[in-house]
Amino acid sequence: MEIYIEQGESKKDCELKIASKYNRQFQILSQKDIRLGGFLGLFSKPGVQVEFIFQQRPSNSMTTGNPYITDRMPANNFYPYARLPSPHEAPPQNSDAAFQKHLLDEEKMKILAAANGARVSHNNAAGAAAAGGAEASQKILDALKELTEKVELSAENAAGKKEEHRSFVRARDILKQNDFSDKYINSMIEKIRKELTFEQLENWDTVQDRLLELIGESIKIFKEEPGETPSGSYVMRKPRIMVLVGPTGVGKTTTISKLAAIYGIGINDAAAIDVKMITIDAFRIGAKDQIEQIGNIMQIPVSCVVNKHDLRKEIALLSEGTDLFLIDTIGKSPKDASKLGEMKDILDGAGKNAEFHLVISAGTKSSDIEIIMRQFEPFNYKSVILSKMDETDRIGNLISALAEKQKCVSYITDGQTVPVDIKKASVVRFLINLDGFKIDRDKIENRFPSGDADQFKWR
Repeated sequence: MEIYIEQGESKKDCELKIASKYNRQFQILSQKDIRLGGFLGLFSKPGVQVEFIFQQRPSNSMTTGNPYITDRMPANNFYPYARLPSPHEAPPQNSDAAFQKHLLDEEKMKILAAANGARVSHNNAAGAAAAGGAEASQKILDALKELTEKVELSAENAAGKKEEHRSFVRARDILKQNDFSDKYINSMIEKIRKELTFEQLENWDTVQDRLLELIGESIKIFKEEPGETPSGSYVMRKPRIMVLVGPTGVGKTTTISKLAAIYGIGINDAAAIDVKMITIDAFRIGAKDQIEQIGNIMQIPVSCVVNKHDLRKEIALLSEGTDLFLIDTIGKSPKDASKLGEMKDILDGAGKNAEFHLVISAGTKSSDIEIIMRQFEPFNYKSVILSKMDETDRIGNLISALAEKQKCVSYITDGQTVPVDIKKASVVRFLINLDGFKIDRDKIENRFPSGDADQFKWR
């Protein structure tokens, strides 16, 4: 029979350390008083040393209530603080709550054991040198913190994931239905969770109205920036230079044509202004002829340049009397970094006041939208123009991408007809296109008034 020795501040300390260290049944055979710690006989403290053995089999009678200490031990050998659960003991099966309590009890005893052991270690360290006290105290706190976190985690795992309120589930489903990103959906649900009371969550109309408001608040609309005149009034800067960039096939040239018609001819009660069109797309077959033909029909001058010096010169020569320059660009793949760099070098000739607008087709996949927005970031685009809105039934991916990138939207196009199928962007236009919501148009128009935002007026 092998006899083991343990030392502690008291007999109870020894019992707790044995139970924590070995996790087996044991029996104390003897104990004696000793001095703990110190240096050369100084600063030592009274302690206890016990001799004990391990039991090979658990006792059939657990009169002490502690599975680690057998019933053959004297009554004063019983550790009174709490019952330490056996590692072989099956957790209660009657309910989730009982299982959770079992885990909590187990972790609590580990905390007590760690705290008591750390306290003894601290006393020994203090006896050796007072300077080590702070470090020992910190170890106690760290041990308690770590084990407390384990208790909380065990409780969470035992209880299982808390079931969401049915309104949260319904909100997730309707946002998923509209192709919103997971990140966007989580942010919306979290806002509802923080804002609405339980009573409000019970009313789906209240939840969906607030959800619509939150979506609307996440949509940023581009605002034209007028300049200040010497008299103190605000008018549009002259000339205003708008540059449209974007991937191939998104409708940049068609959008340029629509804007030229609206501002240059004066469609929809908008006063006509002096417009010039410039293209740098001299390489794509038929591109130059296409925009020149459009310009001839609308009687709007069209120029073609191939480098930044020519672009700078053209703008300088035509600036007098021109209100708006519309610059069409080469359609490039966002993955073609070198070609994008070449195009940016040409467009540097437009000057520092040029407004860059990124054109994205509404039918673009979510993953591609993210790539496009990131790759065109060097152009420092002021807004996004969403084209071909008539070709998609889901716009959540667009709203998500704009919100996550903190980008505003300026125009929406929804067809090929020039100049009819283009509108200034507004929050209401997005919200009424969401699927599955009960839309009260009067309510959302009052909440997000567009004012004259839909009017193509040169202010």
